[in-house]
Amino acid sequence: MTTLIVGLILFLGVHSLSIVNEPLRNRLNISMGELTFKGLYSLVSLAGLILIVWGYSAARMDPTVIYTPPGWLRHLAFLLLVPVFPLLFATYLPGKIRAKLGHPMLVAVKLWALAHLLANGMLHDLFLFGSFLAWAVADRISMKRRTQRAIPALPVSKANDVIAVIGGLAVYVFMVVWAHRWLIGVAPV
Repeated sequence: MTTLIVGLILFLGVHSLSIVNEPLRNRLNISMGELTFKGLYSLVSLAGLILIVWGYSAARMDPTVIYTPPGWLRHLAFLLLVPVFPLLFATYLPGKIRAKLGHPMLVAVKLWALAHLLANGMLHDLFLFGSFLAWAVADRISMKRRTQRAIPALPVSKANDVIAVIGGLAVYVFMVVWAHRWLIGVAPV
């Protein structure tokens, strides 16, 4: 469990720099140079992600049950997960979805984390998904007081929403039917 926690601290910690101290993040970006800063940011993120995957996998071998969710919550979780990939796509395919939500990726992370918290009751699940949910909520709240950096994206187009929805739903089906079992080792259906 320690590996999972260290991974979460590294990954979410570096992603929280703008939340807790945007001026420091901006100074580091200037003093180190944008390329060096982004490279270091990426390395810390990657190290954190590797530790999260490794720690979560290890924690699953010796689980601690916190609660046992009723079976109907799995159905609710499936429903909450339907818009996740379309929202992720809409982040980089600007259209009405992105304009309405502001930052669709944060909405996607919140839905993903909440759905998994509803369907899973192990301690390692609470750490992983609870941490991501808390981070996404904190990030969204902090966006009201800080300057938004541009997200690299394709040009705005009416077709982007259609592409985001169709492409996102296709990835959702692929994930549910095959990829979740291959990547995570758990078949959702």
